Amino acid sequence: MKDVIKRYTKDDLEVVWQPSKCTHSAVCAKTLGDVFNPKKRPWINLDASDKESIENTVRSCPSGALSLPDAQAIPDSTQDRPDVTITLLENGPLLINGRTTITLSDGSQQAKTNPALCRCGASSNKPFCDGSHTKAGFKG
Repeated sequence: MKDVIKRYTKDDLEVVWQPSKCTHSAVCAKTLGDVFNPKKRPWINLDASDKESIENTVRSCPSGALSLPDAQAIPDSTQDRPDVTITLLENGPLLINGRTTITLSDGSQQAKTNPALCRCGASSNKPFCDGSHTKAGFKG
């Protein structure tokens, strides 16, 4: 089955949404709730804010479910920042802010920017969060 990819456009701004990547951390809704409101349809309303705010919010998506097409991509400010910050999301994943290399149990490595790591154990994409904590009723 092919992954769903949706595109939302306004003038020269395009936001790409890949629901299968979403970890439901709600960073987008908490940061820019008028634009990213999962209770509304369509849930992304690019008319509700300015281009720069939307781009910054999309760039902060920990799972990469929201993205900008390559032509609109903003240079990654984490390239010059050696520190990585980790945020424990209540009842959700660990959000890593920064460029990281994750070594998997089989020894392979994956370079990631802003990954969300599973804490509940229910993810089918371990060590990455796939949003299963919501259905599992994870508290922590």
